[in-house]
Amino acid sequence: MDLGQLEVLRALADHGSVTEAAYATGRTPSAVSQQLKALQRSVGTTLVERFGRGVRLTDAGQALAAASLRVGVALAELDAEWADWQQAERGSVRLATFHSAGELLLPGLLRRLGRLSDLSMELVDHDVSTGDFAAATAHCDIVIAHRGDDSIPAGRASVAVHPLFTEPVDVALSSDHPLAGRSGVRAAEVIGERWIGVPEGFPLDRILVGLSVLAGRPAEVVHRSVSFPLAERLVAAGHGVALLPRYATALHRVPGLVLVPVTDVRLRRHVEALVHPERAVRRAVRAVLAELTATAADIAQ
Repeated sequence: MDLGQLEVLRALADHGSVTEAAYATGRTPSAVSQQLKALQRSVGTTLVERFGRGVRLTDAGQALAAASLRVGVALAELDAEWADWQQAERGSVRLATFHSAGELLLPGLLRRLGRLSDLSMELVDHDVSTGDFAAATAHCDIVIAHRGDDSIPAGRASVAVHPLFTEPVDVALSSDHPLAGRSGVRAAEVIGERWIGVPEGFPLDRILVGLSVLAGRPAEVVHRSVSFPLAERLVAAGHGVALLPRYATALHRVPGLVLVPVTDVRLRRHVEALVHPERAVRRAVRAVLAELTATAADIAQ
């Protein structure tokens, strides 16, 4: 079987569409379709069938895609062993991170990586819903993701998960708010406020939903943004309250902003590095992941 054709089949299994498979493998959609047809002819059975406006893998296609993953891993291991023999970390590593984790991790990570002269970094901003981080491992070597305590997101079974740090999440209040001087607040005391939130489905939104369930009433979200600095300034100006991660917020030291923990439930987010198995065996990726883990260990100290 042609290795390039198997790569296309795995990409279709991962992404579910010819267009996305083309993007993931650096081909045109037409080339992907031709490769799939050629692979079907070579194995003598139907691997892809029409489904709605797109296509999907048949049972045979799914079986072959799953089996060929071991081929992809074996080839990546071959590349990694060759790099090990050369005793050098070389090449480019593409790392995707959401903004607040980047603020905490990237300065220290890049400083640590300065000694690796043959290794270059490509940094990508990537903040999505909780369940969508794993899909980005098809395009990036390392994906920094976050989640709350509420669930284990879908899609993680096919990737390696490396815990980085766990960060408390507090209620952000303006300094003149009646509760600002408290050492802690209960969910019922703050849920009736006007909330500055993140997009629905994002980790901190899921935490706010859990807080609403505990308090027995829904939160009124008056503004949503992926920007924590914007939320900090809106809260400091008295336009609402917000859930904000403690370490990331401390970096900004916004005047007039106070963080108060919730006392009747533990609120926190877990920051993790996700890596696809085929990418994890690269020596350069392993080197960056080791330095990333070391950088993360310093954050909560």
